[in-house]
Amino acid sequence: MDAFKNLFRKKFTEDLDIKDADFDKLGIKLKKEIDAIFGRSLAIRELDSGSDNSTEIEMVNLTTPHYDIERFGVTFVASPRHADVIAITGAVTRNMELAVRKTYEATPGPKFVVAVGDDACGKGIFNGSYAVLGGADKVLPVDLYIPGNPPTPKEILKGLLALMQKIRKNRSGSERHSPHIVAV
Repeated sequence: MDAFKNLFRKKFTEDLDIKDADFDKLGIKLKKEIDAIFGRSLAIRELDSGSDNSTEIEMVNLTTPHYDIERFGVTFVASPRHADVIAITGAVTRNMELAVRKTYEATPGPKFVVAVGDDACGKGIFNGSYAVLGGADKVLPVDLYIPGNPPTPKEILKGLLALMQKIRKNRSGSERHSPHIVAV
């Protein structure tokens, strides 16, 4: 009889509100920008060039049911040949330089590069090491920087929105092509 009571009684978690309204508003804005620019989803190829994995954990969090970034038209792809954006994480190590360059070359144009996390922005703890070339901009033309160690999923979403807004401005001819730093 206790089993039936447990099935039908009020659950402890029913009244919890776990939605993040700010994240949802940002996502809706991002979806509108993506639709206006690409007319389809935005494909991102995440490229780890020598990180400590903290940024990758936050990027993976974007794909979990809690954040579900795919509902806003953002997908992560396995091949650079399917990507619109390369999201590079970590400082570029000497033994990853060739792989980073090949990934960039394999990405069809127009292509955009986003440096995600302090290491990729050239400000991390590994910067200056004998094994590290530096931030992503030492090897690739970076369009946007998202600092943080690691940046939160919301900061990454803000960065993607800033990238879409920058692309739209560049297409209208109102802004020169220059890297944009996202203040968080």
